[in-house]
Amino acid sequence: MHSDLAPTLTPNSNQGRVLLADDDPGVRRDFTRVLRHLGFTVEGAQDGFEAARLLETGTFDLIVSDIEMPHVGGVEFLKQVRTVDQDVPVILITGNPDVDSAMAAVEFGAFRYLTKPIGLAHFSETVRHALNMHRLALLKREALEVAGEQSRQLRAHAETEARFTSALNNLWIAFQPIVNCAEQKVFAYEALLRSNEPSFNNPGELLAAAENLGRVHDLGRRIRAHVAQSAMQAPEDVLLFVNLHSLDLNDPELYSPAAPLSAIAHRVVLEITERASLGGVGDLTSKMAALRELGFRIAIDDLGAGYAALSSFTQIEPEFVKLDMSLVRDVDTSARKQSLVRALMQLCSGELKITVVTEGVQTAAERDMLLSQGCELLQGYLFAKPDKKFAEAAWAA
Repeated sequence: MHSDLAPTLTPNSNQGRVLLADDDPGVRRDFTRVLRHLGFTVEGAQDGFEAARLLETGTFDLIVSDIEMPHVGGVEFLKQVRTVDQDVPVILITGNPDVDSAMAAVEFGAFRYLTKPIGLAHFSETVRHALNMHRLALLKREALEVAGEQSRQLRAHAETEARFTSALNNLWIAFQPIVNCAEQKVFAYEALLRSNEPSFNNPGELLAAAENLGRVHDLGRRIRAHVAQSAMQAPEDVLLFVNLHSLDLNDPELYSPAAPLSAIAHRVVLEITERASLGGVGDLTSKMAALRELGFRIAIDDLGAGYAALSSFTQIEPEFVKLDMSLVRDVDTSARKQSLVRALMQLCSGELKITVVTEGVQTAAERDMLLSQGCELLQGYLFAKPDKKFAEAAWAA
């Protein structure tokens, strides 16, 4: 290597890690001096076999290797490099250039094929260019990963969209009776979302997909149309409770007199869950008034399990509240739950004149305790499971 140009080099730092393989100690020393002056950390090897072992110690930003070395030559070492790192630039150097080694260097992706003696300025410029190309290769690979992730996200979105559309096309409604236990008759039926799409057999997952895809209105409209159609088979003297997603309250179709459900509004109670925030619903009071003008009545669902603000409750002014099943489960053995149910019944039924329904009744003991607290409208598996048909209630002793 010609060394008379060394004073013209501008030192750098933290340029990266270089693997230098050459069986000539003097050549290694000269290259090491130049590379360190350029800011590289240098790991030296006297042949390709030792260099291959150094490859196992971590990644390198540049590899400089002589072609003619004992045991394992530069071209064979280059082949090994490419099995573990496709991007690192490899500069092959030889004092005896020939067509075969040059072609092999090209075949296995050598960055440069340099012949000795090598001018210092030329070598330094080659190293700098190799470093920039390595950085570019890494950035391109990262960009490909980002693009791949975006592509995967797009594919996942498209797959979810397709499954959601299938769920809409295979949607059906189950009905569960709400009973007046004291009179032993069905007071109403709650419409419950179901779908035959295997990947959305849980209504919560289907609702979450609708939210993520921005298709809550599509789902809500389909549900309400199904309920309106099914209502023709419902007993004439019962109400139908229909759940609303909070975002459904922003759907203009809900307030249209021409909408399918509006035709039977006088028989429909729209349930608004306490589990979801109404913060994204503007002018709630006016919307409640518009729904009531069509003939709908309003229920607060899951009372006691959510975080609906008092202001929202005041604006809704529900005709019905449904006590969440968390208050009902094992109410017969929990004095605290009994006290809560009793207080809610006295406040809602007595002071506020709101009709109370208790959900999730599964045992006769729960039923009897609720009846003793003044709860007459009950819903749960004790009376009937949800079904496509408007099933009769069972009156267990």
